[in-house]
Amino acid sequence: MKDLIIIGGGPAGVAAGVYAARKQLTTTVIAAEFGGQSTVSEGIENWIGTIRIPGTDLAKSLKEHLFAYKGEFVEIAEGEHVTKLEKSGEGFKATTDAGKSYEARSVLVASGAGRRKLDIPGAAQFENKGVVYCASCDGPLFSGQDVLVVGGGNAGFETASQLLAYTKSVTLVHRSKDFAADAITVNKVLAHPNMIGLPNTQPIEVLGEKFVSGVVIENVETKERTILPVTGVFVEIGVIPNTDFAKGLLPMDKFGRVIADPRNQKTSVEGVWAAGDCTDELYHQNNIAAGDAVKALEDIYIWLKAR
Repeated sequence: MKDLIIIGGGPAGVAAGVYAARKQLTTTVIAAEFGGQSTVSEGIENWIGTIRIPGTDLAKSLKEHLFAYKGEFVEIAEGEHVTKLEKSGEGFKATTDAGKSYEARSVLVASGAGRRKLDIPGAAQFENKGVVYCASCDGPLFSGQDVLVVGGGNAGFETASQLLAYTKSVTLVHRSKDFAADAITVNKVLAHPNMIGLPNTQPIEVLGEKFVSGVVIENVETKERTILPVTGVFVEIGVIPNTDFAKGLLPMDKFGRVIADPRNQKTSVEGVWAAGDCTDELYHQNNIAAGDAVKALEDIYIWLKAR
């Protein structure tokens, strides 16, 4: 039985893997793929230490870093999805879709999440051609342009607030009568002269040729449709945490995110930690995910050596 299983190949999983190797913990990293959600980004400008990097290059860099450090201590199971995580004797067992199982005394769940996609005509066609799922990654590319934000929760309004710093205008649509974000946040963002909030409104179709040129929006009550001339569509309708494999074992919130102590990323299940976008962390960013994983590894190391 090894010391540790790390589930995930994004910034959190890789950071944890590098630290595990440096601490000489016998470890299995199970990574369905490397890079995480940011692999779809054409240019990431907030990965600290790197001015700008395409998402595919970030994924390559993360993988290279882990492989360079793995040595004799870290085993990498690439291309495998964990289908079940369970208790096994004095440790845990992770079973994958490749029909393999891995056992260890401790586990770090860093399986990330997937953005809930906009399911309307044109959305898939223009993904990364104007339809964006990471404002922090790609927002600055739309400087001086008119853009649309889909989603009236805190994430939607926070994205709108960020975009207002450099876009020409921001229109936010939300299909319900009342915005779901905190009232203070809503009032503050809507007070900006270049901001328009449209409740009871939903996108119907994304328009364009090579890139987005507009969006058909519909009033939910009157069914009246309008073409909104925008070049960017920022989708903030939630994320889906990749945690199904741990249901029944780990504590989760109503969204399926693993509940972890922010001081050390420990869950209430002895021997299991969690970091990154699969957790109930307030802010989901690459840098935060990597930092949380490092924090977890420091705690895991102490826990393993103290037993």
